[in-house]
Amino acid sequence: MASTLLRSSLRLAVKPRLLNVVGSRTLTSSRCIRSENVSIGSLHNFTDEENMLREAVQRFAVDVVGPKVREMDENENMDPSIIKALFDQGLMGIETSEEHGGAGGSFTSAIIAIEELAKVDPSVSVLCDVHNTLVNTIFRSYGTEAQKEKWLPQLAESRLSSFCLSEPGSGSDAFALQTRAKQDGDDWIINGTKMWITNSYEAEIFLIFANIDPSKGYKGITCFVATKDMGIEIMKKEQKLGIRASSTCSLNFDNLRIPKENIIGGEGNGYKIAIQILNEGRIGIAAQMLGLAQGAFDKAVPYTYQRTQFGQPIGTFQGMQFQIAQAAIELESARLLTYNAARLKEEGRPFTKEAAMAKYWASQVAQKVSGSAIEWAGGVGFTRETGIEKFWRDSKIGAIYEGTSNIQLQTIAKFIQKEYS
Repeated sequence: MASTLLRSSLRLAVKPRLLNVVGSRTLTSSRCIRSENVSIGSLHNFTDEENMLREAVQRFAVDVVGPKVREMDENENMDPSIIKALFDQGLMGIETSEEHGGAGGSFTSAIIAIEELAKVDPSVSVLCDVHNTLVNTIFRSYGTEAQKEKWLPQLAESRLSSFCLSEPGSGSDAFALQTRAKQDGDDWIINGTKMWITNSYEAEIFLIFANIDPSKGYKGITCFVATKDMGIEIMKKEQKLGIRASSTCSLNFDNLRIPKENIIGGEGNGYKIAIQILNEGRIGIAAQMLGLAQGAFDKAVPYTYQRTQFGQPIGTFQGMQFQIAQAAIELESARLLTYNAARLKEEGRPFTKEAAMAKYWASQVAQKVSGSAIEWAGGVGFTRETGIEKFWRDSKIGAIYEGTSNIQLQTIAKFIQKEYS
């Protein structure tokens, strides 16, 4: 593919990152003496490559995505040219190695891209998020070398993907899924239904979770890769409150035949894959909600200093000042939680609790800030013309998908109980 500034920025991320790590400390009385050559950076510290990436994605989002946001939202359809542009710019294989056609970037690079896209359109952001943090990661982490060679270049360069776990009777209780797979010679035959599947209308590659041995319970769940032309049926495209341009469909598998070499991660390991990948995916959703909230804030706040009432800009009234300041604090707290979880994941340290915290809080902040942004802009904010109301509509999904807010709180509570009991 043609080289672009964005693709070049991503590929620079291959260079070893200079991580700010805590040096060894020697305790003497009440003081900690730190090695002179080690600095501890803030969570606002990004590498030059990550900063270049952020700037490039910002330009792409504003110049390429921005002009199409309202039309896509009104039509409830993702413009195919946007999907193609995401691939052309290297945004669909951010962590995938250059050897497999990707950019070879870091996990934080993916989070940056998701955040920046969400500032302009959360629908485009989640399309990029699911493809990168869920599907690509599964192939990289659990695929055989042959599977990586076959699928990763396609996923990096041209073919959109979908992650098929949820069903009508298994949402939060994901492992209660009823989709079944039965072996038939060298193939597996899948029958069942999936629901609430992101990207599924446009996707060509699908990761399908099905149970090959219900007697084993969740330990029979297995991950299969399939392509749309194998016979996947798109039954219904949902009409939604928000993220309307992002397709969400129900799928039907009627004797879907899949070759045995399309099992990812081995028979019966699907539940392990799903648990691990959703923990990572929650950081992606946190980034999407963070970007959404910042996008609403960036649209509404300048208006408060332009709109004059009673002889002064409305943003200079103390009541408004306090609301804006409070929103800025909440945005910053969501940002720190999100990037802390991302860095922990990169460093190979435990991050499940931190990911749950980031996802929970960023979704709360997104709803609150986008709702306040409408009020700050008054009647103008309530119209579709400004796009502020769209951020609020889009924010509601953050508390639902990839683990509801209650599921996140339950996860956090379990860690606290384990630590203190």
